[in-house]
Amino acid sequence: MIGFGYDVHKLAPGESLILGGITLESRLGTVAHSDGDVLLHAIMDALLGALSLGDIGLHFPDTKDEWRGADSIAMLKQVMRLVSAEGAHVVNIDSTVVLEAPRLRPHIESMRERIADAIGLDVKRVSIKATTSERLGFVGREEGVAAYAVVQVEYD
Repeated sequence: MIGFGYDVHKLAPGESLILGGITLESRLGTVAHSDGDVLLHAIMDALLGALSLGDIGLHFPDTKDEWRGADSIAMLKQVMRLVSAEGAHVVNIDSTVVLEAPRLRPHIESMRERIADAIGLDVKRVSIKATTSERLGFVGREEGVAAYAVVQVEYD
């Protein structure tokens, strides 16, 4: 099965920027109910979608205080428990983060390792790419950050 995920968060000064479970130095961070990790949110939505288990809004609603400031790595681990309970496992992840600044290349390997560890997957099966939007749209104006993810999941 294939799953697709997408997430976006507004950027603002004074907020933290967490991507792939890694806190990055940045003058802008995400405005969110949880920790705002758009990359992990896109991956979680892709995992849930691959198995027709809804989306992260269903499992981690922003109307519940228990998810305020929640660590997305912990949320990802909870999603993986759902995947396992379905008798499935992750084959691979391919993802893209769209952000003007900061540059992500120096952090991608750490993000891949963090995600692979949380999922219990070989790091070679976790792909993260980064791009800008060439100063176009809300990402280009540095108003927000977006992430896309595709996952392949198979039943055991």
